[in-house]
Amino acid sequence: MEDLKLNVSLLRKRVPNLTVAARSVGLRPATVSNLCTGKIPLARAEVKTLVRLASLANCKVDDLIIQRGEEKMIETGIKVLDLFAPLVKEGKTGFVARPGMGQLVLLAEVFNRLKKQGFRSVFFAGDNNNIADAVAEAEFHSTSAEEILACIEKYQPADIILGVDRRIYLSEDFYQLEDRFYERGINNITFAIVDTSGEAVDEELPYGPLETLWEFDMELAAKHSYPAVNPLTSISTVLEEINLDSGHMEVQQQARKVLRRSKELTYLVEQRGVGNLSEADKNTFERGKKLEAFLTQPLFVAEEFSNQPGQSVTLSETLKNVKAILHGEVDKIAVDDLKYIGSLSV
Repeated sequence: MEDLKLNVSLLRKRVPNLTVAARSVGLRPATVSNLCTGKIPLARAEVKTLVRLASLANCKVDDLIIQRGEEKMIETGIKVLDLFAPLVKEGKTGFVARPGMGQLVLLAEVFNRLKKQGFRSVFFAGDNNNIADAVAEAEFHSTSAEEILACIEKYQPADIILGVDRRIYLSEDFYQLEDRFYERGINNITFAIVDTSGEAVDEELPYGPLETLWEFDMELAAKHSYPAVNPLTSISTVLEEINLDSGHMEVQQQARKVLRRSKELTYLVEQRGVGNLSEADKNTFERGKKLEAFLTQPLFVAEEFSNQPGQSVTLSETLKNVKAILHGEVDKIAVDDLKYIGSLSV
């Protein structure tokens, strides 16, 4: 069953508020979410769980099981995203961050970059000062579901990137809007859900099942290491289906291992100094710091404030550069020299 997965798209269309509905039939929301994101492989799902999900969706169990390979990655040119938690075409991505950690700037950057790929950008959110960055990059912004629907119909058949405020995303109005998309055959929308209130950080399942989760890290934000997306906890379902020949998954897993161990060693270094580490741990510690620095990146929408031109790095270059760092090919380069650059010259 390794080549099979849950038909999350069908579940969402048939059961809009899946998290709440799961409880009604005796399923743990976390279990359903983990099945949808692939954290729990379909092969490990209990038959009774699939039967209950099928009953919610009013379909057969067979309808809930589909072949892998249908999801496609949208390459953004943002290193930390493309490597650790790629954007899924026509999927849903949730941002989890407290205010001031850069999530609206990142949404604006995603709008900016996808417009260059032919996407039309739309933002469904309230009117407040916190969303100014994203509104500035959106081609259309409204607080009205009717206006959003009319705009998206006008933009057909172009691909759409639709930013949505979490408060609207969890509302009945949004569930009805999604039903109207489905009824009218509109399926070319990639959703990016932001939380302007900062409440999502304290929720176990702030959005319900997603294809991609971008979780922001307070420590990175405090160090002004942007985009402050946590490479250890941000995930995407598409990684199991793409770029198998390029070694994407292998590089990602090695990078996570080094970053995690480097973070652990930081506490030892602060207490005893780097000189007390073994040679292997010293290499891991230093390469982890260099990798963290390399994952920062100048953004196009921040050029006015950073005085640095935005940088875009292809996935193939990112994989090549990360492997070079992990293999010690840039050990002689200082950490600070790796911050806010694009690609390495290796």
